[in-house]
Amino acid sequence: MNSTHRIFFGLQRDPFVADISHKEILVTSSVTGVQERIHYAVSLGSVALITGEIGSGKSTALRYVAGAFHPSEYRIIHVTASAGSILELYRNILGELGLEPAGSSRARMTHQIKQVIKDSVLGKKIKVVLIIDEASLLRLDVFSELHTLTQFDNDSKPFLPMVLAGQGNLVDNLKYRYSLPLASRVVARCHLQGVDQEGMESYLAHHLAIAGVHTSLFESPAVTAIHQGSGGLFRKANHLARGALIVAAQKQATLVCAEHVRIAATELF
Repeated sequence: MNSTHRIFFGLQRDPFVADISHKEILVTSSVTGVQERIHYAVSLGSVALITGEIGSGKSTALRYVAGAFHPSEYRIIHVTASAGSILELYRNILGELGLEPAGSSRARMTHQIKQVIKDSVLGKKIKVVLIIDEASLLRLDVFSELHTLTQFDNDSKPFLPMVLAGQGNLVDNLKYRYSLPLASRVVARCHLQGVDQEGMESYLAHHLAIAGVHTSLFESPAVTAIHQGSGGLFRKANHLARGALIVAAQKQATLVCAEHVRIAATELF
């Protein structure tokens, strides 16, 4: 069924997937805003906070920004948070560094991570950036300790800038007393929201173009239906657009109409 709609519409590949290359990401004002704030925080060795609803494009924006850092100058440590302990987070960071934990001691793991960072910054002259996606899942006791990773030479050397990304409750979690040492290092914040209808139309056209189709396959009412049905959020818009293309192909319709979007929406939460 999935391949049928690609053949019917002359698509070289599925246009509405998250797995696209860095060069193919649509650079919106939100992506630019995320990039500016992360670069500012990195320049100071501080923390940037990126929040947004599920499916608003946080991870895509992070991937775009991270991909723009030249590997000869920057080393990006990109981990996805969980509700586990600080030790689990440290193990994930060490794994991204290609290292096995030197024991199960929190102090030893912290030392191990910080030693690698110092070797990169001082020895190899490569800046290190820690990106924690889904940081809103982190437990409060993790927030209370995470700031220690950024402390070098009695907190005088900003060797590890950090990016925390997650849903809106991430801001609330950073307001707790035990989180304040980390929150005090935040120098830039950005909240991603759903796009307006014009932005959705541009998004759909861009993703059709990277699949080899340079004319719109969506009638204007269909774009409106996708925008309203998704709340302007890209992830759900992807599901609606893909589903509507499948329905249109099944009905041998050369353009997607609002009814096709409505039918596709019945399959989604």
